Amino acid sequence: MSASHSALVPEWLTTPAEANELVAPVWPASARRVDDGSVEIGGVSVFDLRDRFGTPLYVLDEDEVREHARRARAAFDSAAARHGIRARVYYAGKAFLSTEVVRWVVDEGLSVDVCTRGELEVALAGGADPARLGFHGNNKSVRELERAVEVGIGSVVVDSPIEIERLAAIAERRGAVQSVLVRVRTGVHAETHAFLATAHEDQKFGFSLDGAAEAVARIRELTSLRFVGLHAHIGSQIFDSSGFRESAARLVDLHADLLAGGEIPLLNVGGGFGISYTSVDDPKPIEEIADGILDAIADECAVRGIPMPDVATEPGRVIVGQAGVTLYEVGTVKTVTAAEDLERTYVSVDGGMSDNARPALYGADFSARIVSRTSSETPALSRVVGHHCESGDIVVDAEYLPADVTPGDLLAVPATGAYCFSLASNYNYTPRPPVVAVRGGQARVIVRGETIDDLLSRDAGIPASAHTATPHGDTA
Repeated sequence: MSASHSALVPEWLTTPAEANELVAPVWPASARRVDDGSVEIGGVSVFDLRDRFGTPLYVLDEDEVREHARRARAAFDSAAARHGIRARVYYAGKAFLSTEVVRWVVDEGLSVDVCTRGELEVALAGGADPARLGFHGNNKSVRELERAVEVGIGSVVVDSPIEIERLAAIAERRGAVQSVLVRVRTGVHAETHAFLATAHEDQKFGFSLDGAAEAVARIRELTSLRFVGLHAHIGSQIFDSSGFRESAARLVDLHADLLAGGEIPLLNVGGGFGISYTSVDDPKPIEEIADGILDAIADECAVRGIPMPDVATEPGRVIVGQAGVTLYEVGTVKTVTAAEDLERTYVSVDGGMSDNARPALYGADFSARIVSRTSSETPALSRVVGHHCESGDIVVDAEYLPADVTPGDLLAVPATGAYCFSLASNYNYTPRPPVVAVRGGQARVIVRGETIDDLLSRDAGIPASAHTATPHGDTA
């Protein structure tokens, strides 16, 4: 590849021998090609999914979600047991939340982390025990805090002095004592997109280290609040425990200083553990990350001669990310000259930035495969784009797809279980797709798709009798 192509073709992307392989661990473990070359996920054919539910379609492998939930819980339980403490694993609901997913992760022993009233209500509707919920957010409204205290939420992660006073007044009025954690900006952040890094000083979340000490002092003055620990989150799509080790040193320093004012049973290190979106992504196993984090905290506590607190963590993407696949149908295909000696095939699909905002928002990389057949044609440099009226409507920036990709092919983008449905929009008046769970050869809708009629029903200028239903797949 010439140097002039470096901006057009990522250095990590190499031409494959053929473009049919479903690369592990980018795809769910259950994804496989069958005799006709098409793909099954969870034992369900992509043709069956298309015919029954339409495209675009979010497909979520239930067994994959459950397996990753069990694995995360076991990893942190095992790491904690080695140090004689307990671990609390919260599923970060912002990655993907529905009542069914709540049931799955609760079944597998996880608590749930929410950050809005809507997420709180979904968690409750899914049967989560309020006492095992944590509530995040930098600007929780009075109504949100009222509801949290009303239902008996397990903990609130306070983010500002104003919130401390609001929450204390609400808890006092209700005769409750609310457990709280204080979110801290440790100054350690992941090497990632600026919008994904959450521990540096110039951003909206949490208290500085000095400000956190002041916040804890104020909380301890308030009889309606109980300080239970510090919280930090250093970013997202983190592949190892090195950043957590440095953050732990600063958190434990503060934790040790605060012990003079009373017991502190918990330290929450956040989440952000990464997954593979492309063949070159290489995150460490969750067991190795768990061991690294717990060992770092133990080391820092030993140096200071203090007991090690229980440790909480909040995995989200690593639970649902790999379990999700988005299914599209190819529309138009055209080849353009990207550089003097480089051609690129633009493969347009029937979704786009309305169902996956991450490439436009973060410049996120994804993979893609044709899943309705295999091809022996030479792989061609391709860009998968959506149907929206935006030049930045890119689903997969750079991939090698078969040179004979054609309208009507089914194309799938793996690793879309996290932050795709949850960031979906109605841009260009596009209905949001349904979410279908697959397991043991069966498929069922867990979130109904929208119709044009749904969108029109919200427009107050249109008489209700004028709405014309246009189904977006089978909602049975």
